[in-house]
Amino acid sequence: MAKAAFLKMHGLGNDFVVLDARGAAFDLTPARRRAIADRRRGVGCDQLIVLEAPTEREADVFMRIYNPDGGEAGACGNATRCVASVLMDERQTDHVTVQTVSGLLDSQKAGTAADGLPVISVDMGPARLDWRDIPVSEACDTNHMPVGLGPLQDPVGTSMGNPHATFFVDDAAAIPLGELGPKLERDRFFPERANIGVAQLVDEDRLRLRVWERGTGLTLACGSGACAAVVAATRRGLVKRKAQVIVDGGTLAVEWLRDDHVLMTGAIALAFKGELDPSLLA
Repeated sequence: MAKAAFLKMHGLGNDFVVLDARGAAFDLTPARRRAIADRRRGVGCDQLIVLEAPTEREADVFMRIYNPDGGEAGACGNATRCVASVLMDERQTDHVTVQTVSGLLDSQKAGTAADGLPVISVDMGPARLDWRDIPVSEACDTNHMPVGLGPLQDPVGTSMGNPHATFFVDDAAAIPLGELGPKLERDRFFPERANIGVAQLVDEDRLRLRVWERGTGLTLACGSGACAAVVAATRRGLVKRKAQVIVDGGTLAVEWLRDDHVLMTGAIALAFKGELDPSLLA
């Protein structure tokens, strides 16, 4: 198999290997996905992103998302912003539509950060709040879900194209998320597993957030998790539909619009370009 070109990109440290399969498909078995994502033997990433030809007329590209465990994910906000930037540069435009398995995501340029990095906004679509949509295993009020472990109790459930449980705490840094996250991710209450967020209200328009991502683990930033946190904080009366979300890798601006769509804005970066050795795809 010939060498395959890739891009290494990140949104606030949430990093991705981006492969372009619009011209020729890759035979990416789960084992090959895991090999590419391996930070010691492969390139290393939070998610492997594969660009494919869109299947809907309104879309500019189809974005397929794989977690480091080899499984497929439905949504990734930071990856969407990275891919949107690539397409905008290709097409010399300020607006593109990215198709995912969870739907169409409109993205646009939103300026330049102080360090010169491009700032991209993405409409993550509507937040879904019904217990069936998240999904969870039993009917419940998703503003107060009956699941928890240790100091993490009484979460808010949100689907942003992928399932999120957001726990509000007094000190996000004090929570042993590396220990509790994987257990809660696989709790039987979440039949498709879940992303586990711990959010701390800093002031009336700022949240501190850490996320254990389903199939990935702790990351420097989780875009869909930031969206879920603002939706959850709004439902709890903590913020007024809009907040700056401070993650380990920086800050994302999130607004839950009146049409229930969630708009997320932040900087993205191209770290480097490279080629995968054929052994990684063998």
